[in-house]
Amino acid sequence: MKKIETYLHKKILVLGLAKSGVTAASLLHKLGAFVTVNDKKPLSENPAAQGLLEQGIKVICGEHPIELLDEGFELIVKNPGIPYTNPMIEGAFEKGIPVITEVELAYQIAEAPFVGITGTNGKTTTTTLVFEMLKKGNKQPLIAGNIGTVASGVAETATKDNAIVIELSSFQLMGIETFNPKIAIITNLYDAHLDYHGTRKNYFEAKSNITKNQTDDEYLIINADQEETFDIARNSKATIVPFSTKKQVLNGADIRNGWICFDGERVMEIKDIALPGTHNLENILSAMAASKLSGVENTAIQEVLRTFTGVRHRLQFVEEINGIKVYNDSKATNILATVKALTAFDTPIVLLAGGLDRGNEFDELIPYFKNVKALITFGETAPKLERVAREAGIKNIKRVDNVEKAVPEAYRYSESGDIILLSPACASWDQYISFEIRGDIFIEAVHKLK
Repeated sequence: MKKIETYLHKKILVLGLAKSGVTAASLLHKLGAFVTVNDKKPLSENPAAQGLLEQGIKVICGEHPIELLDEGFELIVKNPGIPYTNPMIEGAFEKGIPVITEVELAYQIAEAPFVGITGTNGKTTTTTLVFEMLKKGNKQPLIAGNIGTVASGVAETATKDNAIVIELSSFQLMGIETFNPKIAIITNLYDAHLDYHGTRKNYFEAKSNITKNQTDDEYLIINADQEETFDIARNSKATIVPFSTKKQVLNGADIRNGWICFDGERVMEIKDIALPGTHNLENILSAMAASKLSGVENTAIQEVLRTFTGVRHRLQFVEEINGIKVYNDSKATNILATVKALTAFDTPIVLLAGGLDRGNEFDELIPYFKNVKALITFGETAPKLERVAREAGIKNIKRVDNVEKAVPEAYRYSESGDIILLSPACASWDQYISFEIRGDIFIEAVHKLK
């Protein structure tokens, strides 16, 4: 960790805890700052805040009192989930108090270079692939951000011999000032989180922050099949490295005659890759590009791609039972993610779908239902999904109470050679506190079948 004096004797407010807030508060305390932590959860129900209190850090819990901003803070480190419309944040800007997220803090203390991954879909799979490829290539990577340990915690222990591979959300990227990854990846861009950002323009601008401090000594890996990522690349000073599943590109990653290639060099035949799905080829190409730019040999990349079958809850292979392959794609919390899952297979599918009703319809799924032989629905959106299934000509439709009950029903409609696929197209919050819990229950029910 760099021994910086930037925060020595500075008054800093850490707003919102969770894991990133706790780590940031502890780190700032070590760096000599006068830290105040403010979290909405009452102290009696807040063990994290209690632990910080024991370290000698000032803690204010139970509310976000706006008058707290009158105490002369020189910086606010904000939990990424707190929107910029929050009165505390709006008040801070009115007073001229800078607001950052914990990722910026991590960058300032890190001795190791960063490989940063952002985008709408595929971030976690790409981050995991980059990490595994760098590890197999003996590059001593550490994994951080949304997928791993809190970034500033990782940065504390990282040395110049490591590389920090970090998944970055738009929320985190809105709060950076100097953060500058050696290699940045933008997997793709679609409309998302508009309830937080307000407009797609704001959302895309937040994503573009990943490259705002890059120079031509750094690399920006972009999806060459999307105009939106090219728009960001045009305003970047980084060396641009494109990837494409649809065309050949110069100085980048693409597909040629059934091979994945980098800069025209064949790296591996697609038929030998374990991870299914056309959309995963995008993730593979971008991860391969980052790994090649990091000096990883082809043999290490090949070894990872022969064995990597997916991240938990993201088109994750679970089990094969009597010739029926079962996949858990609980992370598919929107229609686009389910479309990508459905197009990953060309064999008959028994689809499990449903969840929180956000007011949208599901007609966009109809063209992708051609391989769906049966639909098992659950949750608030069950009637809507059943309507589009009928319009698509699916005859086998069954509604059940929850994911656990959906599994034996799906098996009943399946036969050898079929795919059972949990890809809900909806958030989980009508029945489960997270998509992870939903996916875990699905996996457990599958194992009970066996």
